[in-house]
Amino acid sequence: MTFEIRVVSNTPLTGEKDLETALKTFLYQIGYLNKGSDPEIPYKIFFEFFIKRPDKAWMVEEISSELKVSKPTVYRHLNKLKGLDIVEDVQIIDQSGQNKKGYRLRYGNFEKAWSFVEAHLKVAIENYAKTVEHIQKLIDERGGKL
Repeated sequence: MTFEIRVVSNTPLTGEKDLETALKTFLYQIGYLNKGSDPEIPYKIFFEFFIKRPDKAWMVEEISSELKVSKPTVYRHLNKLKGLDIVEDVQIIDQSGQNKKGYRLRYGNFEKAWSFVEAHLKVAIENYAKTVEHIQKLIDERGGKL
């Protein structure tokens, strides 16, 4: 899975008093929620499971059953969250005692999970800078003749 985030010019949402409004706006800004598609299921997955219970690891079956949606739908949204690196895979033991894959908010804390995202962003920006430097070198080697 590759790290993927949308970066847009924005104003901090520090004046917003309503948690859900601030969170939805933020999730649109980073590309987890998309304009033109129904945000209800992806928002509920993030808010109901990972924000309200950041300490708990969730199995796909639990999320699917609770929201009455298919497992592929849950996986699609979990993969977006994993692509942001906000959610991580963990091993949990189900009711029958079997080892199962679960998902939880990284570090069990939204702010700490976001610091992981910021580290990925820093590396991505540094890599872009190296690529731009290399492209400029290639341009210079041509003597400006393109």
